[in-house]
Amino acid sequence: MNGAKARVLICDDDPLLLELMEFRLRAKGYEVIKAVDGAEALSKAEKEAPDIIALDAMMPKADGLEVLARIKGDPALSETPVVMLTARKGERDIVSALEKGADDYLVKPFIPEELLARLARLLARKSGRR
Repeated sequence: MNGAKARVLICDDDPLLLELMEFRLRAKGYEVIKAVDGAEALSKAEKEAPDIIALDAMMPKADGLEVLARIKGDPALSETPVVMLTARKGERDIVSALEKGADDYLVKPFIPEELLARLARLLARKSGRR
């Protein structure tokens, strides 16, 4: 699987950040699905079956950690890599997300190219390449 075919679900309640991430991801050939709150993130994850998910920890309707736990607890979605994107940088927040199944954790503000590199690495791992 490569970026040209990968479907990325980006979940964030900041419209400017969503727009920036969508622009950068589409420029790299990714198909982008967007969600603005936790409930929409869960719904779109179930309906759209993305290849990877970038998930904000602090969102309305359901926070990112709750969404993460539900995704990892769903047999149809549990193998989908999830990158947490959050302003929460405390040790407890990071450890909690990783224990709940996050595949990576990136603190805001982040470097867009770093996010793209992390997504590509996780997608390569998912498809069996290193």
